[in-house]
Formats: sequence, C-alpha cells, structure tokens
Amino acid sequence: MTDTFTVQGWTENIVSGGENAPRFAHAHVTFGYTGVIEGSSTCDYLMYYPGEGHTDQKAPGFERIEGTVEGRKGSFVLRHEVGYGAEGVQGTFIVVPGSGTGDLAGIRGTGTVWGSSRTMNYTFDYKL
Repeated sequence: MTDTFTVQGWTENIVSGGENAPRFAHAHVTFGYTGVIEGSSTCDYLMYYPGEGHTDQKAPGFERIEGTVEGRKGSFVLRHEVGYGAEGVQGTFIVVPGSGTGDLAGIRGTGTVWGSSRTMNYTFDYKL
C-alpha cells in the first residue's frame, strides 16, 4: 500500500507584501490521509514568496491529524519544514512531543513528504 495524503482544501491570504513583490502569506490547508495514517487533518503554513527569479522556498507549519495510525485511534501534531517551488513539494516533519491523544498518547516520530500534485506521498517512522 502506498502512503499518501490529498489536499482537500487550501485557503491562502497575503499577510504582508504585494501580489507581484516579495510577500508573506498564511495558508490554512486540510488533508485526507491513507496508508499508515488513516484520517484527516488541518495544517497552517507561513509561506514566503521572494519575487520573480527566486524559487524553492521553505515553509514552516503545524498540522493536527485526527484518525488512526495502524489501527490505533487518536490525534497528534506534526511540525513541518516543507520546501516548495516549480518542481513540487519536498519536506520533513516531526511529531510534536506530548501532542498525542487517545491510543496515540506518547507517539514519537519523523517523516518525509514529496510530490507535485494534489495527492502527495509520505513516509512515517514512529514509535508508541
């Protein structure tokens, strides 16, 4: 089975700067997960767009996932560092210590994300 998540919603608002100039934006995103993680999430990113001629930026973000990890039910929070540009998305994440609830209390882990469409791939190496 392939581990994937799909962008289900994306709302982005400029925080500072102009449309054709360097700017910061806030993105509120919802995802649906399949694979090791089964469930849904909400995520908030702080995006930076440096202007014409610059590519491949990184965005920090926090994501709260609700669902199951290999059948164990609960929720947990990820801290992201995601690169984005013309070639797509590539990044890493870590489980925020102490954020697990329910059967996922005490979860620890790291992972990767990558892709160039609404459906992305992920890896998740975790311990409970």
